[in-house]
Amino acid sequence: MVPLMAQSITVLSYNIWNGFDWSKDTVRHDKTVAWIKSQNPHVVALQELCGYTEDKLKTDAKEWGHKYSILLKTDGYPVGLTSKRPIQLKEKVRDGMWHGMLHGETFGVDFFVVHLSPSDVNFRIKEADIIRKKVQNISNERFILLGDFNALSLHDKEAMKTKTALLSQHRESAKSNKKGHSNLRNDAFDFSVMAEFLSLPTVDVCYLLMKKRDRFSFPTPALLGKYRYKQRQDLQTYRRRIDFILASPSLAKLCTAANIYNGENTRLLSDHYPVMAKFELQ
Repeated sequence: MVPLMAQSITVLSYNIWNGFDWSKDTVRHDKTVAWIKSQNPHVVALQELCGYTEDKLKTDAKEWGHKYSILLKTDGYPVGLTSKRPIQLKEKVRDGMWHGMLHGETFGVDFFVVHLSPSDVNFRIKEADIIRKKVQNISNERFILLGDFNALSLHDKEAMKTKTALLSQHRESAKSNKKGHSNLRNDAFDFSVMAEFLSLPTVDVCYLLMKKRDRFSFPTPALLGKYRYKQRQDLQTYRRRIDFILASPSLAKLCTAANIYNGENTRLLSDHYPVMAKFELQ
């Protein structure tokens, strides 16, 4: 690994919702690309790059100033990584994964881009075990796990106590699911998946640096009129945090800012809000 001079880098994670409807929603695409460009991040991790090819991701990445990009796959729901500096591909993991995981190194940091199962907590636990072992096998003390975990953190357990409507919805889904999938464990919200990652150990930088009331990443107003989101009150009723940036302890000490951009500028860009963190590398 080439030693780096001291510098500040920003890292962005964003689930872009079905690849902008498989490239059909050009308005949302253009606005999202413009927003990412305005933030000037050094590294971008993306989820749901549906319909993307390596060239398409490369074209988008150039728009926000990144010369380098890697796409996990071209089928299903891919994840991707783009950077201002060269990316060393370490591994593409699909076996045993719902959507897959991408491992690459850039800026001297190992990045693990994840998108875990949206439907089943037991499957997410299996994915967490695979990813945890991958992380434990690297020698770099600077690493970040980031993406759409589709899981809840113990850090947010208090806030989830008020989410009775969401709990009821998960219970109804579990009862009607023909494959036996459930997002609950013992008929209650599950926090064990994120606990697996935090025990590596990693540090949840948004928990560290954000106010509790602002820590939510899903759903957004873009979902109004779709699925169960019929009115604005539904958005608050089902609001939770499932998108994370988890940094290794040594790297977390260098984190100076972390935020979930859940304001007006991003409310209609995706069904998820973007997450970004800043690190002062030494």
